[in-house]
Amino acid sequence: MPKQRTDKKLIKIGELARLFSVLPSTINFYTREGLLPEDGRSQGGYRLYNADKAMDRLRKIESLQTKKRFTIEEIKKML
Repeated sequence: MPKQRTDKKLIKIGELARLFSVLPSTINFYTREGLLPEDGRSQGGYRLYNADKAMDRLRKIESLQTKKRFTIEEIKKML
């Protein structure tokens, strides 16, 4: 399990979802599938993500899914 951090660059799922214009359930799905690693946990146990790193990863996932038509399983192998 990742260490708890208080770095200001770390954001919660809801904030990340708003930044990328997807539902929080999409972020949860990518995390569960191993496509989007969490970068820490808040004191309350919420998953935290580095905003820049997560946005780059989400852009890559989106591109592979929509433009290249790869499946989640294929994307897992690529990342």
